[in-house]
Amino acid sequence: MADLVSYEGKRVLVVGGATGMGAAAAQKAAALGGHTIVLDIADVTYECGQYINVNLGDQASVDAAIEAIEAPVHTVLACAGVADGTGNLMLINFTSQRHLIEALIKGGKLGRGGSVSFISSAAGLGWMSNLEQVQDFLSTPDWDTAAAWIDENEGTDSYMFSKQAINGYVAAQAFPFLQRGIRINSIMPGPTDTPLARANADLWLGFGASYREAADVPTLVPEQMGDTLLFLSSDAASGINGINLLVDQGHTNASLVDAWDDPFVKVMAGMMDFDPAMFGMDE
Repeated sequence: MADLVSYEGKRVLVVGGATGMGAAAAQKAAALGGHTIVLDIADVTYECGQYINVNLGDQASVDAAIEAIEAPVHTVLACAGVADGTGNLMLINFTSQRHLIEALIKGGKLGRGGSVSFISSAAGLGWMSNLEQVQDFLSTPDWDTAAAWIDENEGTDSYMFSKQAINGYVAAQAFPFLQRGIRINSIMPGPTDTPLARANADLWLGFGASYREAADVPTLVPEQMGDTLLFLSSDAASGINGINLLVDQGHTNASLVDAWDDPFVKVMAGMMDFDPAMFGMDE
């Protein structure tokens, strides 16, 4: 089993690896023998094989980073993400990472035997109930058309839609990537104690707090997400493909079947319309 989760001799590209879950995954990949290549706009404060500064909101910067990445790449961990209110949110959270992954494949840097693992979110749970819109967006073939689509569709330059797009992309690319010998998956974290979550603590870390208290479990930490990402990309998960894996201590599924009462989970899943009164809020 140890050999199956080893990254010995593998080159691991971590997009958004300076902090949080991406940093945890990069450091664990290195501990497992991997050569880590970290892309981020922020400086990396730990030792890695290669650091490439990149602005994911700018195509020229992303293309320059792609050129700087040496082949072969065995694993891509797409971990970059920003919160609502950040400029170029969809470019950062999805479009740039899709562009990078597909460029690596087209250029032969990521090939047969490779894997891709995204960080999505439990916030993207409703992707199937919003499938028509998600698929319409994913039909955009390149950076410019994707950016134009977002500009033309109100409310889609948002954290929730970015995570729905990731989940839809993972499902849509499972077969065509597999034909090239590449697996693609994502994790859907519940509340996790990261710098980004702390900056949005009332909403992000408050979500599910009563569930965690009742279950007597702590808030999840970045290392747990990094470990799961690396498992999905490892040989131990060689049969897993096209999966958006919830990593939330059971909060979502317990709520969907009424084993736990959290109606907002059903709202996120598209099973229930948002009703302010249900949440003790005024219209």
